[in-house]
Amino acid sequence: MERRSNLIRLFFFSIVFLVIVFPFLPLLLSSVSFGWQWPNVLPESYSFRAWEYVLAGSSGTWPAVGASLLIAGIVTAVNILLAVPAANALSRNKFTGKWLAEAIIFAPIVIPPFVAVMGIHLTFLRLGLTETIFGVVLAHLSPTLPYMVRAVMISYNTLSVDWEDQARMLGAGPFSRFFHVVLPHLMPGIAAGASLSILISLSQYLITFLIGSGQVVTLPILLFPFISGGDPAIASAYSLLFAGMAILTLLVMDVSLKNYYKNKKASTVKGQQRGVEM
Repeated sequence: MERRSNLIRLFFFSIVFLVIVFPFLPLLLSSVSFGWQWPNVLPESYSFRAWEYVLAGSSGTWPAVGASLLIAGIVTAVNILLAVPAANALSRNKFTGKWLAEAIIFAPIVIPPFVAVMGIHLTFLRLGLTETIFGVVLAHLSPTLPYMVRAVMISYNTLSVDWEDQARMLGAGPFSRFFHVVLPHLMPGIAAGASLSILISLSQYLITFLIGSGQVVTLPILLFPFISGGDPAIASAYSLLFAGMAILTLLVMDVSLKNYYKNKKASTVKGQQRGVEM
């Protein structure tokens, strides 16, 4: 039975692995191909010219990667600061116009980005926020904040108020209750929302192009011209680099979250041991 169970697990793992990895194989072959034309199944010749161009300092790849990560990081940090109190108010309070507040917050999920970005662009032109990273960060909040708010709201809905009341009865103040009771419970929701925020921010082309006006160059800005009619090999190399950057960022977040809970558990165990000794 154990051997059969291991075979079933191996079978499903192989299927999942193929589903995830297989789409990247054509990109990998295309990035090292030279003159790969239809209907050839494999490239006729191979060359690393695309990767030499992408990784060269003159291509502007690394400043674009840095700008993409900087913008995504700032956007995610601001989203967390805005989403936690917003989710608290929407999840725990009943007030007049609550449905309208939720409709405004979640509207960017339904409304096409092009509609919103045109109004944002006109406003930012008057305020002088175009062609700046600050303006791009503010514009990225529109499509990313709803996902962060929704993820944190789900965590708040599973958090009992009684836990905070017990901490209050034991003498914990507002900040102590938040950092020791509320925040650990919200961390999975914050991590899920942050993951979506980072991925959506990294993949924004239209908003970055219009608000940045070509002065704020992120990886999608470099990638799109090659996809829309440039060099397929360079486009494939940029696509792989973009995927690797997103995956690496999510892995860093996953490791950080695990370390947070590990340290939290260790501190809790130490506190219990001290209590027993006393």
